Amino acid sequence: MTIKDIAKEAGVSPAAVSRYFNGGSLSEEKKSAISEVVERHHFVPNQTASSMRTGKTGHIGVIVPKIHSDSLSHLMHGISTGLKKSDRTMIVGCADGNTELEVRYIRAMESGGMEGIILMGTVMTPYLSNTIDKCGIPLVVTGQSFPGIPCVYYDDFNAMRELAGLMLKKRKHIAYIGAIEEDAAVGKTRRLGALKAMEEAGLDPKKMLCTVSGFDIENGYEAMNKLLKKRSKIDGVLCATDSMALGAMLALREAGMSIPEDVSVAGIGNSISGRVTIPQLTTVRLFFEQCGETAVRLIEEMIADGDRSMAISQIRLGYEIIERGSI
Repeated sequence: MTIKDIAKEAGVSPAAVSRYFNGGSLSEEKKSAISEVVERHHFVPNQTASSMRTGKTGHIGVIVPKIHSDSLSHLMHGISTGLKKSDRTMIVGCADGNTELEVRYIRAMESGGMEGIILMGTVMTPYLSNTIDKCGIPLVVTGQSFPGIPCVYYDDFNAMRELAGLMLKKRKHIAYIGAIEEDAAVGKTRRLGALKAMEEAGLDPKKMLCTVSGFDIENGYEAMNKLLKKRSKIDGVLCATDSMALGAMLALREAGMSIPEDVSVAGIGNSISGRVTIPQLTTVRLFFEQCGETAVRLIEEMIADGDRSMAISQIRLGYEIIERGSI
């Protein structure tokens, strides 16, 4: 069955059927007639043929570093919400934190007819930078701020600085669990925010015991145990993410320490898990869903721009400190 066949059965023109599928203006009478024929025959438009005619697929590629993440699920919801407004859909690729795989996805999505790409928080390498620079379709990065690339990112420095300042009102012997420095936002910028808070509190930043962890609860647990072996006198633990903080809390309890009586713990992310632990985790809310919707808006603007002449947008989002019972 073709659009012409539907038009004939519905008693309308082929142009009216085309407007029906593309969201164009139609009378309720024509919509009803076309809908009845479409449902009766279980007709599904040929997207490939439509793409060949219009040069548009209606698809946005989304590249994520992993799929089991509370923050990423919120960000993905924001992207989905944004795309619904323009009747576009997303095609998702998981790179598992592998830069080479990110590059392969970018190239595959570009050649596969995506209208744009949203690349979630990644470690920048010359290889990836060169690929992004040569990408022929709109591309927006979320969660990181990279020079010369459209980005939507968080105020990681001040979020951690303010969180650390809150803890330093009660604690002086602070330890820090962070990510690798190659991760500019979570690894480097958040650590610098904690060090700045130490300085503002009149303490020597060099005395803050720091270690690097992966992003899972188990990684935070292992990192906390390493810190306890290095120094027994710890009365506060700042963590780059909530998952690290939850792992640290488990290790501290096993070491016989009470939270917050003996030691304070805080993280960033406002995860669901942090709300059900006892005590609830003091954290920072980052606006993940807003980040996703904003990234879609930038992509839409870049697609509409066509010749890529618009100025590069880099948008920094705010944050909210959420005080609970762990400090």
